[in-house]
Amino acid sequence: MDTLAGIRVFRQVVEQGSFVGAAARLDLSTASVSKHVMQLEGRLGVRLLNRTSRALSLTEQGKAYFERSKSILDELEALELELGSSNSTPRGTLRVTAPSWIAGQRMAEFLVEYQRRYPDVVVDLTLEDRFVDLVEEGYDLAMRVVSQTNLLQPGLVARPVRPMTFYLGASRDYLERHGTPQALEDLQQHDFIAIGNSNSLVLNGRDGDIEIPTKVVLRHRSLWGASSSVAAGSGLAPLPASMFEEPLLKDVLVPVLTDYVSWRPTLYLVYVSRKYVPLTIRSFIDLMVERSCPVPASKKLAQPGVDSRTRRLTAAA
Repeated sequence: MDTLAGIRVFRQVVEQGSFVGAAARLDLSTASVSKHVMQLEGRLGVRLLNRTSRALSLTEQGKAYFERSKSILDELEALELELGSSNSTPRGTLRVTAPSWIAGQRMAEFLVEYQRRYPDVVVDLTLEDRFVDLVEEGYDLAMRVVSQTNLLQPGLVARPVRPMTFYLGASRDYLERHGTPQALEDLQQHDFIAIGNSNSLVLNGRDGDIEIPTKVVLRHRSLWGASSSVAAGSGLAPLPASMFEEPLLKDVLVPVLTDYVSWRPTLYLVYVSRKYVPLTIRSFIDLMVERSCPVPASKKLAQPGVDSRTRRLTAAA
């Protein structure tokens, strides 16, 4: 028989003062109660109860076992109640990993809203530009931005949240010094900040993808580092559309050649299993999906300083 069941039966025998009382409390037969206790004694190799025809009493070993097992059962019941209540109200710590560049105003506002709705949850957010192993490193949830699902770690659950768009960007200071690109051909005269080892830029327009060789003057291993260098006026680089709307950057950064998109990835929320998903994870996902209405396809970023001639040229490209 199950050891934990035997301990529970033994507790009831002691607290009710008899096998009959324990049987009535547990809705078992008296013989079944007696069998549980006998098997528990057999497994332990000690007598727990002194039995007479009229009374029961605990042996010395029985007293020690009863006090310790009662404490363990109380803790187990408290844990079961705690876990059960967590299925109705999100509480505890939610460990989330996300790319560093995603920590902008939009994310800050989301976290404020989540904390307002779920004050018993502490979001532990780690920002780093690598794909962490959720299981090995103890994360509950990951925010991943990829263009293809096969780039996601196999075996995990990936919930698509919203499409994202990257445009070529520069700082106003850089454009004042070097001029604003009016056509794709102009890009060959400009400095570029590369993310990684790339020496070319792929832009997608009405006629499909176009690869353009670039004059790289600086390389970064993170998008956040590249965006900081763009804002400082070092050159051009692909940046997420949301970055041009950041309060600290919207007066500094400018999108250029906005008829062309450099990257169209999707934001995913990734977690380990669909089974018994904690309410902390479900509530975080649900709120992010709720707040992530896709931008209509007709809405585009405005590019300052582009005249009618440029629009015709980019439309014809």
